[in-house]
Amino acid sequence: MLSLLAFIHPFLATVAEGGAEPSGAPEIPNVVTLIEHGSHGPAVEFLARFQNVIFAFAVAIVISLLARAASRNRTMVPGPLQNLFEMVVEGLSNFFAGILGPEAKRFTPFLGTLFIYIWCMNMFGLIPGMMSPTGGPNGINTTIALAICVFFYVQYAGLKKLGIMGYIDHMAGSPRSVIQWVLVPLNFPIHLIGELAKPMSLSLRLFGNITGEDVLLAAFLGLGVTATAFLHIPVGLPLHVPFIFLALLTGTIQALVFTLLSTVYFSMMVAEQEEHH
Repeated sequence: MLSLLAFIHPFLATVAEGGAEPSGAPEIPNVVTLIEHGSHGPAVEFLARFQNVIFAFAVAIVISLLARAASRNRTMVPGPLQNLFEMVVEGLSNFFAGILGPEAKRFTPFLGTLFIYIWCMNMFGLIPGMMSPTGGPNGINTTIALAICVFFYVQYAGLKKLGIMGYIDHMAGSPRSVIQWVLVPLNFPIHLIGELAKPMSLSLRLFGNITGEDVLLAAFLGLGVTATAFLHIPVGLPLHVPFIFLALLTGTIQALVFTLLSTVYFSMMVAEQEEHH
């Protein structure tokens, strides 16, 4: 334990001084940063550059293994893991059904996976040595990738339901008068940009909040480490612990907000489709 503390001490000092990033934002060290500090080379540079992607894949693998374990030997009297997954699936299904109505069965697998994946990524950074792929220096790449998935799936759902001509008519603003037809060249790109801006705004909100949580935790962790010099104590003060509970709450809220508004985007598309028909 003492050797481990001696190894990570430079990182704790870095956190206390404001972090090693050019922006000066404090950052809690993770496994990749520890490896980067201990060794150098192309492989280490690759890990450091794509650490958000690596941790995102790690979260996906963990979720897949747990889901596989819960569904492999299903019984009429479920065990703890199967019961937990059934409760989550049923709760999400009822939640989406309240917004999408009969169309919920089509989109629940995607939206449910989206919520679970985002929530797990938000929580992953609270595990010692890990990081939240939705936050940090390159977390915006992860959240934008999620937003692009939502955008293309919403457009695919509209294209499948309306057909090519109906979808073009929808994106053009459903012109029915001469003035509306004249404004089509203006309305079409504006409508397209608006469709893309909806999920993109979600990605920025998610990235900003999770990054803010990480910076807050790192800042108070640094204060706790700095207290050792003033109080002459062998270990730092756990000043960051109350903010862990705050991160649990806000991480859950952000995952819910992203999924809820994505569900609303599907609902708006479905509602407009039904009105069109």
